[in-house]
Amino acid sequence: MRIFITGIAGFLGSHLAERLLALGHEVAGCDSLIGGELLNVPADVVFHQSDCRDFNAMEKVMRGAELVYHCAATAYEGLSVFSPAMVMDNIVTGSVAVFSAAISNEVRRIIFCSSMARYGANKVPFHESFFPRPQDPYGIAKVAAEQALEQLAHVHGFEYAIAVPHNIIGRRQKFDDPYRNVASIMANLMLQGRQPFIYGDGEQKRCFSHVNDCLSSLLLMGLSERGLGEVVNIGPDEEFISVNALFQKLKEITGFEGQAIHLVDRPAEVKHAWCSSAKARDLLGYRTTRTLHDGLQDVVAHIQDVGPRRFRYHLDLEIRNTRTPRTWTERLM
Repeated sequence: MRIFITGIAGFLGSHLAERLLALGHEVAGCDSLIGGELLNVPADVVFHQSDCRDFNAMEKVMRGAELVYHCAATAYEGLSVFSPAMVMDNIVTGSVAVFSAAISNEVRRIIFCSSMARYGANKVPFHESFFPRPQDPYGIAKVAAEQALEQLAHVHGFEYAIAVPHNIIGRRQKFDDPYRNVASIMANLMLQGRQPFIYGDGEQKRCFSHVNDCLSSLLLMGLSERGLGEVVNIGPDEEFISVNALFQKLKEITGFEGQAIHLVDRPAEVKHAWCSSAKARDLLGYRTTRTLHDGLQDVVAHIQDVGPRRFRYHLDLEIRNTRTPRTWTERLM
């Protein structure tokens, strides 16, 4: 099959491309390189450096594709409160341009990677049946993109599914970005002998998913008849952990001997966020094969292999006020 992946130079997109190539499919993809790296792109991929928001570019590079995985996203949930125009433009405009280009090219199926941010203020564990209650512009944008996809599929008759990966970790996760990926940020700082930062009391609880455990479900959603027309959480519902406990685990793995620096809470951050995997287990045979410790070890090993890096403040803050985290305004990392 001819398959197109947006965000193919990113963490999830590059792993997905590798797996599809190994299965014998033809894979092409695009990336604006805002958050991806060319080194992540497998050699056999037909790569296009294109921005998803550019419909004309998307319509051209997507020609001949039968299946589209839309993985590209400015995945900056916390930052979206302070750069909402940039984040929502990339998520909403970018997603709709991709969907429109796919329809124009008569793509048979679109798999959209949404976000756990769609659930927002709901009680944990999050179930797919819950009405979305996003608490930040990023989550609002993801829900808007989902709704656009569902409506366009209804009108134009293509197949679709919505995957909800959450807090994916593993090798090749970006670790020099100060705006996202808490485990990688902590590990990068600790491997430099620097104190990591924790917002608030550190009792925010999350559940982390190893990238390898996400791929089997995404492949089935794209290549089988399972999950069509459905929203499906992709990831574990075991081992939810506080940010404080995450820091302690990373201390053990990295050998870091210092303490974390606590800062004030980030506005609009959901305190407890993890998903039920029951639907993925029923529909897709999902099972957790890699533990949280495995994932954190892979994150640390990857940073050690390529070398710790200075953080790149590569995105502009649209809103600077007393609520904006000091880690960003003062570039503390």
